[in-house]
Amino acid sequence: MSAIWRTSLTLAGAASLTMGVAQAQEPDLSEPPEIDGEVITEDLGSHTLRLGIGLAESSPQYLSSQYFADILDERTEGRISVEIFPNSQLGDDVQMMEMLQTGSLDMTYPSTSPATTYVPELAVFDLPFLFPTRESAVEVMNSDVAQDMLDSFEESDIKALAFSENGYRQLTNSVRPVESPEDVAGIDVGGLTIRTMENDVQLSIWEALGANPTPMAFGEVFSAMEQGVIDGQENPWSTILTSNFYEVQDYGSETRHVYTPFILMMSMQTWDQLDPQYQELVQEAARKSAEYEIQLATEYDDWSREQLEERGMEITRLNDEQVAEFQEAVEEVYDEWAPEIGEDVVEEVQSIVADVQDE
Repeated sequence: MSAIWRTSLTLAGAASLTMGVAQAQEPDLSEPPEIDGEVITEDLGSHTLRLGIGLAESSPQYLSSQYFADILDERTEGRISVEIFPNSQLGDDVQMMEMLQTGSLDMTYPSTSPATTYVPELAVFDLPFLFPTRESAVEVMNSDVAQDMLDSFEESDIKALAFSENGYRQLTNSVRPVESPEDVAGIDVGGLTIRTMENDVQLSIWEALGANPTPMAFGEVFSAMEQGVIDGQENPWSTILTSNFYEVQDYGSETRHVYTPFILMMSMQTWDQLDPQYQELVQEAARKSAEYEIQLATEYDDWSREQLEERGMEITRLNDEQVAEFQEAVEEVYDEWAPEIGEDVVEEVQSIVADVQDE
């Protein structure tokens, strides 16, 4: 993975495609790993898989999805092809997961937060400041407790294949710099109206901070900020950049308040139509592409923050004392939600995180 794949990315987001020609940029990203492994030469049927994703063509999610498609194409001699629909063309995360259940869509790649409707234990990833490092989050995603969560989707006619990274969520807004919970609450001038995902734990986080949280589908966020319906939102830097949010958001704060995974998933109806050899290959390709997505997301994160600053966003980097203020302000979220998620799940995840931090 030492070679560098230099790619020209057009930073066009789902909600800002009508905003004019976006600027082309060239981040240094690791090239896709070499495709290896046995080629299935036997004709086990032909399949065209439709994969809907929320993010833009420049995102790590899209680039890794293309790698997933390339693995399947090469190792089945073209008998399995994947058609990728980016920018929420087919719907938001909730809608596309529902389409998996009915068999009207083959694959999608949602964040874990809206997927808690199907597997409540996934809400552990929404607990604030749970993962101090990316390494601790990856260790949890590779654990038995995480695999149990993936397996639980089968009860809802969904085959969950692999976790990857959406990333650390950061706060942006168009009103004022945010350095403390008091800046979110705006004690004298009113709390910020912040778009959140459709997830009760994340609503609790922003309520605890004194904001006015507003659940909203991702595809609606840009126009809502542009029109002043909401003051801000929270997402990883890469999503903020590739969605052109800097055009309507003046301030960013590196809060790293939640680490959100993605899950690559398939309709169980589609899965059952695949030959067992194809099923094994799809699972392998999902894991390899997820590993690549995490690497891309890591590389993209710092670069995206720098690009946002170059485009005029004022970004506040919180120090340890400032982060501690936010942590103290949201402690009640654990008291409220750990029993709902499952005390055993929360404790197991915390144990894994502690072990990684002690290494």
